[in-house]
Amino acid sequence: MADASSPPGQRAAQGQGESTEVREKAQEVAGQAQEKAQEAAGQAQDMVREQVDQRSTQAGEKISGTAHDLRSVGEELRNQGKDTPAKFADRGAEQIEKVGSYLSESDADRLLSDVEDFGRRQPLVVLAGGLVVGMAAARFLKASSRSRYRSRSGSDATRELGTGRPPSPATGVAGEPLGAPVGTPPPRPTEPVMGR
Repeated sequence: MADASSPPGQRAAQGQGESTEVREKAQEVAGQAQEKAQEAAGQAQDMVREQVDQRSTQAGEKISGTAHDLRSVGEELRNQGKDTPAKFADRGAEQIEKVGSYLSESDADRLLSDVEDFGRRQPLVVLAGGLVVGMAAARFLKASSRSRYRSRSGSDATRELGTGRPPSPATGVAGEPLGAPVGTPPPRPTEPVMGR
């Protein structure tokens, strides 16, 4: 720190030196933060790749099982003398088997690269698929929000009343008669008087 008794030139030089140190420290801290952020992003990417690999392998195994079932159907049809439907079943099983093996053998990088290539070749198909998924998600959210609103409205009314029954037009929020002082119990239903 600059001393008050030191000459002004020396004080200015010391002040510049201190500001340079502060700047260097700030740059060092910023560099460390950037390294940490890159490291965290790399770990997140690795986790996503791992998940995609696992899910695609599982999906490939399930699809291959479906292809095996379809081949069995083809054999059964052939045993019944229905060759044309058996051929269709075999062709379908072949195509499904190709998809299953592709998913099982492909890693995340290959899958993402293939999706990007498909998106470049067929942008309208990707756009249409995105629209369909978006519309389906919007309909789902709209339907689920209605049911949540209904259930919330019913439970709120019951909670406000504290009586467990919906309010009638003649009673207020607490189930008391409108215009009655607070704490007045609701009127009891009158019983008809029977003649003797």
